[in-house]
Amino acid sequence: MQDDSLLEIIHIDDAFVVVNKEGGMLSVPGRGVEKIDSVSHRVRQMFPGCVEQPAVHRLDMDTSGLMVVARTADAMRELSRQFRERETEKLYIALLEGVLKRESGTIELPFRLDVENRPFQIYDELHGKMGVTHWKKIAIEGGLTRIEFTPITGRTHQLRLHAAHEKGLGIPIVGDPFYGNGMGPGQMKLHACKLNFTHPVTGKRMRFTLMPDF
Repeated sequence: MQDDSLLEIIHIDDAFVVVNKEGGMLSVPGRGVEKIDSVSHRVRQMFPGCVEQPAVHRLDMDTSGLMVVARTADAMRELSRQFRERETEKLYIALLEGVLKRESGTIELPFRLDVENRPFQIYDELHGKMGVTHWKKIAIEGGLTRIEFTPITGRTHQLRLHAAHEKGLGIPIVGDPFYGNGMGPGQMKLHACKLNFTHPVTGKRMRFTLMPDF
């Protein structure tokens, strides 16, 4: 297990903290003692008195970037409501495994969990739930495409599936072990770079930006 000090804190508040989750780290504990190390577990150790389940939202284990974690029950309820009712703003940066010719657009694909291959998500027009993502090409870099993703819905693996699926962009994210050619945790080039929400106590609009190291 890694040392708690390796969790990078971007903002500390009496109601919540904002952290930079590293790629390869769980957002919340998994099943079993060997999977207890996570953002939620480390925040609870660093801030005694923190609510038992402090993760307001989750980032995939392979995704890095900004994540808000509640310290109080009241903050947890209010921040969770904002995410649920889409009052937050999120922006991601990714590198795709190829050259994308289009400049921008919106992806709307229905998908669901593959129950025989968890946590893999599959396209399903009949039983899937719709995922919506706006995207914009930033640059072509050595045969790779740098892109911005703005998710409107917050489905599991949404950006990863929308990038890789032929009905989406048709090019997987670099290092994605499920939908691309990644071979291990922490390799995927997908980073939550902007996170905006309303302070659960003061009502002030909070805006955080943290660009990726790739």
